[in-house]
Amino acid sequence: MKKSLQGRRIALFESRLAEELAQMVRRSGGVPVCAPALREERRPAAREVAGLLDWVAREDCPVFVFSTGVGATALFEEARALGREDEIRGAILRGLAVCRGPKPVAVLHREGMPSQMKAQPPYTTEELLGVLVQLDLRLRAVVLVHHGEPNAPLVEALHRQGARVHELLLYEWALPADAGPLVRMVGEIAAGSFAAAAFTSQIQARHLVHVAESLGKRDELLQALRERTLVAAVGPTCARALAELGVPPDIVPETPKMGAMLCALVERLSAGEAR
Repeated sequence: MKKSLQGRRIALFESRLAEELAQMVRRSGGVPVCAPALREERRPAAREVAGLLDWVAREDCPVFVFSTGVGATALFEEARALGREDEIRGAILRGLAVCRGPKPVAVLHREGMPSQMKAQPPYTTEELLGVLVQLDLRLRAVVLVHHGEPNAPLVEALHRQGARVHELLLYEWALPADAGPLVRMVGEIAAGSFAAAAFTSQIQARHLVHVAESLGKRDELLQALRERTLVAAVGPTCARALAELGVPPDIVPETPKMGAMLCALVERLSAGEAR
């Protein structure tokens, strides 16, 4: 007999892939309820990118470290807007591109650019550092294109290797323009209305708790997640953030992908392991 969520309600917080994840839940027999918890907001960065291009023009073999596909896309778009696309391409071609995971690799390939080195699953900062420590970065120019917030441990590690680091923050993780769905989600989770809550990024968890705190419901939310709702995290970075917030997740798939997370969730709920 095929395992099923049997009509259980599943809280989701995904933004870009919300419909894809919701469809997975429906195909598994569940009822998805999505409250996007994240907006990727581009920052005005023309001056920063122009400064970067001036800087790398003087470097023989710069290293570009791409944390996300969104950041990689933003860098190419900013360079095009400045009329300096050939310069960013030339800098990457005479240097080295290191990617944290498959999404920035896909962006580079779409741009016809090589990605010489890539971190291994589950694509956390730890795996990225495992790649970077293989390089001699002493006095070498390293362009670090951050995800939606600065990655201080990564910056510190690069400095310890002796790199000359140029950081770029081209977009930021912000709350959705309409926080109403998240507000309602806080109330429903606190009331025990969901069999499970599935988080696909650390910032989703942090934003949910932030909204709950603004409503005076932080403790109520966290207690409900610990005691009445199965909590799934897509990977170790997300799981670590949940644990730091006081909600160690019940489910963390071996492969950090939405499909693997949902399969593990179906397995647990089909086995009767609800709160």
